[in-house]
Parts: sequence; C-alpha cells; structure tokens
Amino acid sequence: MNLTERLLTALIGAAELCTVELGRELGLYEALRDGPLDAAGLAEATGIDERYAREWLEQQAAAGFLTAEFALAPGAAEALLDEGGPQFLGTAGEFAVGLGLLTPRVIEAFRTGEGIPYADYGRHIRHGIAAFNRPMFDHELTTTWLPAVPEIEARLRSTPGARVLDLGCGAGHSSVALARAYPAITVRGIDLDPDSITDARTAAAAAGVADRVTFAVADAASSPRDEYDLVTVFEALHDMGDPVGVLRAVRPSLAPGGSVFIGDERVSDEFVAPAGEIERMQYAFSVLHCLPATRAEKPVIANGTVLRAPTLLAWARSAGYESPEVLPIENDFWRFYRLR
Repeated sequence: MNLTERLLTALIGAAELCTVELGRELGLYEALRDGPLDAAGLAEATGIDERYAREWLEQQAAAGFLTAEFALAPGAAEALLDEGGPQFLGTAGEFAVGLGLLTPRVIEAFRTGEGIPYADYGRHIRHGIAAFNRPMFDHELTTTWLPAVPEIEARLRSTPGARVLDLGCGAGHSSVALARAYPAITVRGIDLDPDSITDARTAAAAAGVADRVTFAVADAASSPRDEYDLVTVFEALHDMGDPVGVLRAVRPSLAPGGSVFIGDERVSDEFVAPAGEIERMQYAFSVLHCLPATRAEKPVIANGTVLRAPTLLAWARSAGYESPEVLPIENDFWRFYRLR
C-alpha cells in the first residue's frame, strides 16, 4: 500500500471512529442491543431526529458495524457495548474525538513549547484511557500478571492487611481489580487529576470495595507516609514529569521484601522506522497527548509515551533500586518490571 492509499484508509477509519462515538454518546448501539430498529424506532427509542437516525443506520451498515437489517453485527455488542469485557474497544471513538478536539491546542503548543494540562483533554480522553485499560485490569492483572511473580502473589494472599499503593491510578479500575481479587488487602490510589479520582471513588463504591480502597488527589513524587507491601504503576510512569523522583520517593515506603510492579508501553529497545502498528499508535498518542500533558507539569524529564525498557531500568537504578528486572509476561501493549 502506497502512502496515498494509507492516508485514504486512515481518513476512512478516522471518520468512522467519529460515527462510533456518535453511537456510543447517544445510546444508539445500546438501543439496538435487543434487536434491529428502523429509523423511526431508533429515533423514538433514543430521542434523536429520525432523518439523522436513518443516515447513521445506513452508514453503520455500510461500514459493517450493523447488518443490512440494522441489527448489531456479530461481535459488535462485545466490541462496542460491553465495557470491561475482553473484546471491548468502544473507547476508540472517544480517543479519536478527544484527540481531534485538542489538536488546535497541540499545534499552538508546538509553536510555543508550552504544555497542555491533562485536565484540558476532558472526559473523552479520561474515559477513553480508563475504558481501554479496564479489560486488562479486569481479566489479566490478578490472573496472569501478578501470579507470574510468585513472591508478590503469595504476599497479597497470605499477609493479613497487606497494603498496596496504586500510583497514577486514574479512574481506579486497577485498584478495584486488586481489591476484588485479594480480599485481605487494602489499596490506596493516588492521581493528580481530580476528575479521575471522582471516577475512581464511584468505581470502588459500585464494586463494593470502598471499605478497603481509598483514593486521593496527590503527587506521586511526594514521599508516601505509610509502609506498603506492593506499589503499582500502570501506564503512568511515562506521563510523570519526574519519574526518577517518583521512584526514589516510594522506595523508602516499601515494607521489607516489598516490590514496585510497573506496567508501561511495550516498544522496541531502540528507535526503528518504520515501526510496528502498536508503536505507531503510541507515537501518535505521544505527539497529540502524552508529551503535551507532561510538558504542562514543568517536568524534569518529558519522556512521552514511548518508554523503552533500557530507559526505565536506568531510571530505576538512578532512584536506588539495585536489581530492576524486566518480567517475562506477555502482553500486546505493555511490558512489565519489578523493582526491589
């Protein structure tokens, strides 16, 4: 495929992602969950205009998201509606809209060198990130990732009152998944974004674990006051303006034998071009979101999304961890590390 063909394919995909966000935001897919609807039925069920309903239905069928009878296509419910399910990627449209809305700000940031605060990216990016990562937290964190490190798994299961600190917890799905899997532990999640913390508290309450999971708006670089058996950092270290400072600050808070468990982007150890699809996606997010958001923090280091393993290991050693290691855990998106 030549570059012109690639750009056309990308344009089609970007436009279709925006129509997916229409369907998610207006509840159109949800209205179709129980069976097909014509334009009049969809308009009545969702409160939208009938003419717009007809155009959206036809477009969705043409794109293959619906059948010609305007029913959800096979697999569409799992991909578009079942948030938290292993096949869910309904957040893709949110990402497209959220990044597009802020692109004019990014253009200006390129000219001035200034950053764009994370909060300014709004609910589309905030929920998009949370919903993208949630299936991994719900289905892999406590069944695959942590059991791959027997010492951590045993400590969480056998130590009464084991304490976990979840740095950069976002909307709290990682914290909630930990508490649900390990009923003897308590979890404290911290994040700089107040709206994310509000979402996290709601998630903990809905999951019935708010008695063991607490959240606070706090800077991860501030030394934690308590002692923790495990500190987790999921897809957040690359966004921190002082990652070495954060790792250094949490090190004294580790209980004897405790660990820092990190999941961050799976990318090549060195720059390669052209890169694979996942790394291409991560670089695009870095240009449009992660780097501008980190620059807004007046950072010591502005790494961007593409956090390579040698870089992270070097940060860990600078922070005083003598034997940081890359863990042999397979995942399409993230690489995992243990620091002690």
